[in-house]
Amino acid sequence: MTLFQLLRQFIRQHWRHYAAAGAMLAAVAVMTVWIPRRVGTVIDGMVSHQLDQRALLTELGWLLAMGAAIYFLRVGWRMQLFTASYQLGVELRTRLYQRLSVQGAGFFQQQRTGDLMALGTNDADAIELASGEAALAGFDGSLTFALVIGMMLLGVDWRLALAALLPFPFMAWAFRNITHHVHEASRDSLDRFSKLNEQVQETLAGVRTLRALGLEQRSAAQFAELAEQAAAASLSAQRWEAAYEPAVGIALTSAGALTLGVGGYLVWHGDITIGALTSFTMYLGQLIWPMFAAGWVLSLLERGKAAWNRLEPVLSQPLSIEDKGTLSHPPAGLLELQHISFTYPGQVQAALEDICLRIAPGQTLGIVGPTGSGKSSIIRLLLRQIETGHGRICWGEHPLSAYPLHALRRAINWVAQEPFLFSASIADNIALSNPAATREQIIHAATLAAVHDDILRFPQGYDTPVGERGVTLSGGQRQRVAIARALLTDSPLLLLDDALSAVDTDTETRILQHLARLRLQTHAQGTERSAVIVSHRLSAVVDADQIIVLRDGKITEQGTHQQLLERQQWYASQWRYQQLEASLNAA
Repeated sequence: MTLFQLLRQFIRQHWRHYAAAGAMLAAVAVMTVWIPRRVGTVIDGMVSHQLDQRALLTELGWLLAMGAAIYFLRVGWRMQLFTASYQLGVELRTRLYQRLSVQGAGFFQQQRTGDLMALGTNDADAIELASGEAALAGFDGSLTFALVIGMMLLGVDWRLALAALLPFPFMAWAFRNITHHVHEASRDSLDRFSKLNEQVQETLAGVRTLRALGLEQRSAAQFAELAEQAAAASLSAQRWEAAYEPAVGIALTSAGALTLGVGGYLVWHGDITIGALTSFTMYLGQLIWPMFAAGWVLSLLERGKAAWNRLEPVLSQPLSIEDKGTLSHPPAGLLELQHISFTYPGQVQAALEDICLRIAPGQTLGIVGPTGSGKSSIIRLLLRQIETGHGRICWGEHPLSAYPLHALRRAINWVAQEPFLFSASIADNIALSNPAATREQIIHAATLAAVHDDILRFPQGYDTPVGERGVTLSGGQRQRVAIARALLTDSPLLLLDDALSAVDTDTETRILQHLARLRLQTHAQGTERSAVIVSHRLSAVVDADQIIVLRDGKITEQGTHQQLLERQQWYASQWRYQQLEASLNAA
């Protein structure tokens, strides 16, 4: 879809506002064009002494009335037009947000956060101006130009009009060349602002790291360079936009000189009156707005086109994860991975190869292995953040793709190794998965996650703001708040992706004991909650019903804790090493 197709579609949707604004603009243009003709008639009447005082006052009264009507009509069309045009900015930002909210992780790996933020600010503003200011100036300027030229040709003298229009083809040629440069400069300006936005976002997000490494001056120098480039690109765009004005000025000055020369000749020979020449001169002055409007419209449209060329690909990009599930009931039953293989885009080596697993309702699966062995890839496949390359994952005899994404993810509670906390209170962050939860339920979930005592040590307790990304909390506290958030709902599947890595072994033991008791309670109530625990620390999976060891994307060991110890392979070796390390730390 092009920018003009977008604007045409939007104008059709809001045709009442645009029709009302157009009618008011047409009335303004007609009265504006009519005024010079009345002024010319009054001057001729005064010159010929055919206009008495009463008639003069009547004419002046009509002129004042038309001036007042033009004022109120201009206010009216602005209210109608901008009410609609601002709605386009709202709709574009809403469409962008909705599209981003359903895109998969693969999409965001190819995009920059700062660039996406720029699309919702600068680029949306440019398109909004094209739908409002450009539409206004284009309609008003075109209508005024047509009426003025018509009055000059038919109402005054066609010879004088043709002489005044001689410079205009040269102005059109200048506009054509300037427009190309405006488009390129506008695109570069938007790109530069996007890069500057990205630098600011990354700097603020990583400000603690920059300070720890003493990179403040280097970061400031990079920002200054990007800011200078953005300013230079914006200035270049403004310079090309300003080039419209000299082109208009030269054309109108030349037209004025020709009008005086030809008009004086025609008055001298009695072909036109002084009043007619005065009217024509006023009409020529009224051409200033349409000419400047033409330059303004071209500038806004080219900037809008450059912005739309950046925004449209994001809005129309296919979803990285297709959501075509039709099953209405929530997933439940046996969870099975059938010969799963997966390779990340751009990679040669498979992240997972021929993975076969069965997780019965109520069972706990432990996944361990060296770094980069594919543990988190299994979690991402279960969440459908990525799609399987070979094989399929079934839950309750149906493939995961048969469930709508919202239903699938509502049935899963996921705690990442680096959980995200919002700039809200601790209670609000815990209740994110269940906004209707009572304070008692929130406290119970925090107790299960072994973070209740830590929360009570804060001056404001559960009402303590955590800051952006939970900056006021430690890594272990952030993980435990995220675990509490996951435990606040009764989803049938719990995924812990190394979610205990930042807590000590004693706290880890308490959390796992709480999870085991919760599992027994839910079993007694007739519900079954399965769990998948990914961990580098083997003590986190000791009580799992089955444990798999991943190495280079393949399952190399599988069994219970005791069975794996008896096989004397990687798992047993790591267990002895970690137990020795724990005993030394305790000593």
